[in-house]
Amino acid sequence: MQPQSDPFIAPKCHEQIEYLYQDEHLLVINKPSGLLSLSGKHPLNVDSVHHRLKQDFPSALMIHRLDLGTSGIMLIALNKGINKQLCRQFSERTVKKTYIAMLDGCIEAEQGFIELPIGKGEFPLMCIDHDNGKSATSQFEVIERFDDRTKVQYTPLTGRTHQLRLHSQAMGHSILGCDLYANDEAFFKAKRLMLHASSLEFVHPISAETMMVHSPSPF
Repeated sequence: MQPQSDPFIAPKCHEQIEYLYQDEHLLVINKPSGLLSLSGKHPLNVDSVHHRLKQDFPSALMIHRLDLGTSGIMLIALNKGINKQLCRQFSERTVKKTYIAMLDGCIEAEQGFIELPIGKGEFPLMCIDHDNGKSATSQFEVIERFDDRTKVQYTPLTGRTHQLRLHSQAMGHSILGCDLYANDEAFFKAKRLMLHASSLEFVHPISAETMMVHSPSPF
């Protein structure tokens, strides 16, 4: 683990942001793996989803984030009023999200729930904390099994930092390519974090239409 005085420098991301939906109020995009959601403090970490979007959409506001290695769907507001309304949907947990993950090893159960509280660990880690952690629940369903890995769909019912990474590790099946919680064997089985935000359902703040956006998993 790197000390805070030795900042992490994100490798250059050459992949482009894909636009999945766009109107005058909001954007739905597909973030590539390896791109920061927000620019870091270090000048070499200026490239990010927010930095790129601001070039064409100066009023763009970030409602939520995806980890550097996670790819997939992000929702962006294009003015403060829309941002407020969409943030309320997230805080009230009416936004529905699913993720695709490739886990180390073979999971026997076809589906299930992981309910383990999450708290802060030693920076930059989070941890399972039964005493002071915040409640966290993830639903999973097996999509396909391979010799040494399992592809699952996750539906997080809460939105804690590193929730799916931690819950996977706690289940004994870390996400492949995870640099924070997987052991070396699981980390080196993939060239990237094998986690993709595959769907997002929310209510459009203006039209009141239920919006369902999908992004196929790249793995």
